[in-house]
Amino acid sequence: MKIINNPSKKDWNRILERPTKTVDDIEGTVNEVFLEVQKDGDKAIEKYTQKFDGVSVKDNLVSENEITEAISLVSDELKEAIKVAHKNITVFHKAQKTEKVSVETTNGVSCWQEKRPIQKVGLYIPGGTAPLFSTVLMLAIPAQIAGCKEIVLCSPPNKEGKIHPAILFTANLCGVTKIIKVGGIQAVAGLTFGTEAIPQVYKIFGPGNQFVTVAKQLATKYGVAIDMPAGPSELLVVADDSANASYVASDLLSQAEHGADSQVILVSTSKDLISKVDKEIQKQILDLPRKETAQKAIDNSKSIFVESDEIALDLINEYGPEHFIICTNNNDFYIDNIENAGSVFIGNYTPESAGDYASGTNHTLPTNGFSKAYSGVNLDSFTKSITFQKISKEGILNIGSSIELMAEAEGLQAHKNAVSIRLKDLKN
Repeated sequence: MKIINNPSKKDWNRILERPTKTVDDIEGTVNEVFLEVQKDGDKAIEKYTQKFDGVSVKDNLVSENEITEAISLVSDELKEAIKVAHKNITVFHKAQKTEKVSVETTNGVSCWQEKRPIQKVGLYIPGGTAPLFSTVLMLAIPAQIAGCKEIVLCSPPNKEGKIHPAILFTANLCGVTKIIKVGGIQAVAGLTFGTEAIPQVYKIFGPGNQFVTVAKQLATKYGVAIDMPAGPSELLVVADDSANASYVASDLLSQAEHGADSQVILVSTSKDLISKVDKEIQKQILDLPRKETAQKAIDNSKSIFVESDEIALDLINEYGPEHFIICTNNNDFYIDNIENAGSVFIGNYTPESAGDYASGTNHTLPTNGFSKAYSGVNLDSFTKSITFQKISKEGILNIGSSIELMAEAEGLQAHKNAVSIRLKDLKN
C-alpha cells in the first residue's frame, strides 16, 4: 500500500480516486449486447455466454433435478452455516417492516401511505472467480419478506454449464422462483427486455464487475429500476494505536481478495500503526490462495496519515466508503458524525466479513462514492410506497378555496373547475 503523509485537502480527490475504468471505456460493449439481446433474445444470450463465459448453454433454466443434485453436493457444515446466516438476515430485515402511516391533515382530509411489494425482481449473483452464494441471502430474503411474487435469479455458468451448488442450495432455501444460467451484461439485458427463457422484471438487484454496473445503469434507460450502481468492492478502515494491527491487515486483505479492481484504504492518526499494518499485510498475504488478486488490489490502495480525528472524518466523508471500519479510542466521534458510508463496523471484534455473511445486515452496498446519495439494499428496496387520500364533504369545503386560488395562479383552469364544481353543489 502506498503511504501518504498529511495530504493537503486540495489533493484529496486525486488521492481517493477509485481504480476503475470510465464508463466511456465499456459503454460501447454494453450497448452492443443490449441491442442484440433486445433484437434476438435467447439467441443473443447464448452467443454472449459462449463469448464471455466460454461455455455453450442451450437451456438456461435450472431444473428441479439440478437443484436436488446441488443440494446433495453441499456439505452439512456449510448448509448449517448458511442457515445461521439466513436466520440472522431474516430477523434483521423483518424488523425493518413499518406500519401504515395515517394522518388527518385537515378536518375531513385523510391521507395515508402503505407499502406494496415490487411484483417482479431480478437478482444478479456473481459467480466468476468467487461464487457469491451469500449475496443470494442478501437479496432473496428481503424480496421474500417484502412479498415479491416473482424472484428471478441470474448467475453465470461455469465451464460445465452449471451454477455453483451453494448458490442453488441457497436460492432454493430462500424461495427464489426461477434460476437462470446466464451472467454478465447479457443477464442484465435479458432481465431488462425479457426473452423466452428469462422473464422481464421491474427492478434489478445485485453487485457485479464494471460491465455489470454499466449494464444496470443502461437498464434504467429502458424503464427498469435498479438497486444502485454497485461496482467493485471497497473498504476504508480508520484506526489508531488502540487497534490491533493484525486485525486491521486481515480486514484490508479480506476486501482486496475480491478483485484486482477492489480498493482498500487505511486512515490513521498513528504512523506506528500504519507501519505495523503494512508489515502484517506483507506477512498475511503470502498465505492467501487469491494472493495475486489481493496484491493487485493492495497496489491500488493507500495508507493515509492525518494529524487528527477531525481531519480523518472529513476525508472519510469525502470518500464515502462502501464498508467503513472504526477501531479507535474515539469510536463514538466517528459513529455520531459519519455521513457517507454504506455500512459501518465498530471495534476490534467487528470484522467486515461479519456483515458479508452472517451478522444480519445487508452486504449489497453503494460503492464508488454513491453512499453520498444511495442506501444499501434493505427491505424498502423491494417495496413501493403508495399514498392514499380520502376527502369528505367537510374536507373539500375546508381546503377547496386554497386549491382554487393555487390552480388559478398557475393558469390551470380545469384544475380549479374540478374543485369549483363540487363546491357549487355543496353550497346550493
